[in-house]
Amino acid sequence: MASTDPDHPPRALAAVLVCAGVVLVNLDLFIVNVAMPSLAETWSHASLADLSWVLNAYTVVFAALLVPAGRLSDRIGHRRAFLAGIAVFTVASALCAASPTLAVLVIARLAQAVGAALLMPASLGLLLTSYPPERRGAVIRAWAAIGGLAAALGPILGGLLLEPGWRWVFLVNLPIGVLTLVLGARRLPDPAPTDRGPLPDLLGAALLTVAIGALSLGVVRAPDWGWSSGRTLGVWVLTLLFVAGFLLRNGRHPRPVVEGALVRNRTYAVSGIANILFGIAFAGMLISGTMWMQTVWGWSALRTGLGTVPGPLCVPFVTIAAGRCVARFGPGPLVVVGGLSFSAGLGWWIARLEPHAHYASDLLPGSILTGIGVGLILPTLIATATGALTPDRFATGSGVITMLRQVGAALGVAVFVAAVGAPATLDGYDRAWYILGAATLLTAAAALFLPRPGRDAGAGAVMAGASEAAGDSEGSPASGASVPSAAGSTVAGASGVARAMPGS
Repeated sequence: MASTDPDHPPRALAAVLVCAGVVLVNLDLFIVNVAMPSLAETWSHASLADLSWVLNAYTVVFAALLVPAGRLSDRIGHRRAFLAGIAVFTVASALCAASPTLAVLVIARLAQAVGAALLMPASLGLLLTSYPPERRGAVIRAWAAIGGLAAALGPILGGLLLEPGWRWVFLVNLPIGVLTLVLGARRLPDPAPTDRGPLPDLLGAALLTVAIGALSLGVVRAPDWGWSSGRTLGVWVLTLLFVAGFLLRNGRHPRPVVEGALVRNRTYAVSGIANILFGIAFAGMLISGTMWMQTVWGWSALRTGLGTVPGPLCVPFVTIAAGRCVARFGPGPLVVVGGLSFSAGLGWWIARLEPHAHYASDLLPGSILTGIGVGLILPTLIATATGALTPDRFATGSGVITMLRQVGAALGVAVFVAAVGAPATLDGYDRAWYILGAATLLTAAAALFLPRPGRDAGAGAVMAGASEAAGDSEGSPASGASVPSAAGSTVAGASGVARAMPGS
């Protein structure tokens, strides 16, 4: 039964408030994807490379701050970190909506990323500390599902909001943020901090931020500057210097961004590498599909949003099946099959898409194949990585995995912009899809090093969590839409959400 103690509010209410914050982060990213052509109309002088920083500035800072923010959440308390993140994100959303120039919008997006980095690991920490260990497998998938549902609705809602203007893409965050902040301050649980150690390494996070940003800048601008020009080579040198500085500091700091224990855990490390690689493929695929429908076919934002739905709708069924199979076969084979399916979807687009192609016969099959790949890959990688975490590192460990995926996402957007060219060409789209397909196949190759049942002691928690999540999905005909979010969210069936969130 739910607790009646006023100091311990019902779990279901707390879960709703926490998931409202997750909705904010995921909804905003996917709406902004659809808004890119509208932004190009407002600032017609800006190139696609310039506009890409509306996405990448957010992604880079979000990625770099996730781990320090997770550690900060462990240290000051998940409730305080979550509410601070909601407040920053909401104020930054208002600044985005009021931006008079593209530069101001990019700066406001940086502030949004700070808020998102604070609230995301704290949100999972709040949920996991509110539920007993035997429920946490389902809670992880439920947390991911809420974010995924928001991501699935993002393109459709974006199409509706773009009718009066792109500023409404950010204004929609304000009522959700204010309501969550007001109710959360009164009703969220306040578990004791799990970490009394020193502050996280903020300088290390700054070095990582600059390194990722410089790498993205080099990839985006190299086609215009020349791959061997002085400016491009200078950016590569800057990237290497900051990467070296980050690695040196990370190895010596008492509270590094990435702890050595995580790197030495094979299951966790391989999952992290696979997350980076698939982050590249997934983010590049998302922006390429949206840009194709709006710029090549000339579709409206609303029609584009509707056109993105069928692929994600395939994912919940695949996710349920993956949960049933992972305990028997292990995560590796599922990721391999998912990688082949995702790559096949991109290959279909390469073979069939052209300016006069048809949606049903030429774009839709590729979307379904990529959706199947997403359903097999991301839930499996998330369950594998989080299953290797100890309770005192839930927020920090989940932050590392999400950080790695967001690093991949930033590179994926940069790779697409560089490959498609300016102005975009059909050959450029094909070139981008070839590169993204190669990243997906590398994801599948990395997955071959994931543990198999009975072969790795660390796999037990992963298998148990996946099996529990699959069991939670059985016995109910309902299922939710499923796509992964920019923050790492993935979707399980809605029955898993419903059974993970009761107040009993």
